[in-house]
This record gives sequence, C-alpha cells and structure tokens, in this order.
Amino acid sequence: MLSTGRSLKLAAVDVVIAPSLLSADFARLGEQARAAVGADWLHVDVMDNHFVPNLTLGLPVVRSLLAAVETPLDCHLMIDDPARWAPSYAEAGVYNVTFHAEAAAAVHSDPAAIARDIRAAGARAGLAVKPRTSLESYRELLREFDTLLIMTVEPGFGGQEFLESVLPKLRQARSWIGADELTLRLEVDGGVDVHTIELAALAGADAFVAGSAVYGAADPARAIAQLRAVASDSFANNPRA
Repeated sequence: MLSTGRSLKLAAVDVVIAPSLLSADFARLGEQARAAVGADWLHVDVMDNHFVPNLTLGLPVVRSLLAAVETPLDCHLMIDDPARWAPSYAEAGVYNVTFHAEAAAAVHSDPAAIARDIRAAGARAGLAVKPRTSLESYRELLREFDTLLIMTVEPGFGGQEFLESVLPKLRQARSWIGADELTLRLEVDGGVDVHTIELAALAGADAFVAGSAVYGAADPARAIAQLRAVASDSFANNPRA
C-alpha cells in the first residue's frame, strides 16, 4: 500500500466508507469534514464545468482540507485533461486520486501512464467510469490501479437515485479482481444509502461513497456506522469476494 506520509490505518478495514463532501455545507467545510467521525476516507468531488456540467472546488481548497483533517482524502477528478492536473493532487498529499477513463480517452491520454504519474507522486491511483461505459477495454489496465470507481449515477450532481442497472458491471469487475488476482478497491459513488449499499456490496463493491446519507443525517457518525454494518455484512455474503 502506498503512503502519502499521513497516518493511514486501512489494512484491517474490510469495507471503506467515504462520506462525500459534495453534500456538506461548503460554508463550514472543515467542520463538516471533521464531523464524519468513523469515516475511512473523505470523498472530494472536483468538477470543472467542462467534463461535467457543474463547478465545485479545486486544488487550493483540497490543500486547505489536508491541513484541517486527518482522514485520508479520496479525490474524484471529474475534469478534462487528467494527465495535466491529477499528479498535482497526489503531490499535495491526497491519499487516492481518481480520474475518469472517458476524460483520458477524449484527449487520447494513456490511463496507465497517468496512473504511474499519480503513484510516482505518492498517491494511490483510481480509474472511474460512468454508468454506461463498458469495462471490457480497461480490464488489462486494472493492474496499474489501486481503485476502480464505478459510478452508480451520472456524474455531476449529488442527490440522484442509485442506478441498479450498474450492478452487473460491479459483478463483472469483482469477478475480474478474483480471476486476475488484483489488489483493487471496487468503489461505488451515487445514490448510496442504507438500502442501496446492501445491493452494491452483494454485487462486489467494497468502498462506498455516501453523501446525503451521511450529511443529511442528524448524526453523521451514527450514519457512517450504520452504513458500515450493512456493507460489511453484505460483502461477507458476496460469493465472489
């Protein structure tokens, strides 16, 4: 496991719960980040209003978050030209830097080369795919990555409903992880709550981004614990794990 120099204790974690700061109050971002007691990662959505039709935050805010919290940051780059920008997030101290396969393809960048640059800069490398993107052409590249993020909504906005049509893709990815003996986190993002997290875990996911399910709850720490309990039990019953 790669280290960014931050205190990381994830080796014994069966599943990862990553609250999404997209659902937090941006006026109190540091406070909201610290309220996610029990989280393994904090998920940060970086959107540039080009790759997706929304604009959120960028590297300066991420640097401020890194100085304000101990929880590792999981940055999801929904941006154009990830080869240009992704390594900077790793250099800043982000734990996991994920970029979109579709964004790399649009500018004819090699996803494996981007992953190597992210890892060389000190972070874990993640590859994200939209719900309708086929995984077939990326199977051989997965050895270059630490995380595969399969979107369970169309990227760009929080609060969307979980797309159950993505479940077969999760099962496919989990079967490849076993067959190809990959060390790869299988992450889902979009519409994750105490009900849909069970579906995703049974299909093979072991890392879960949850926005409103955490930050819309009266007690974020309790919500995280509930999500973890459901995900852990469900993943343990996944025959492919």
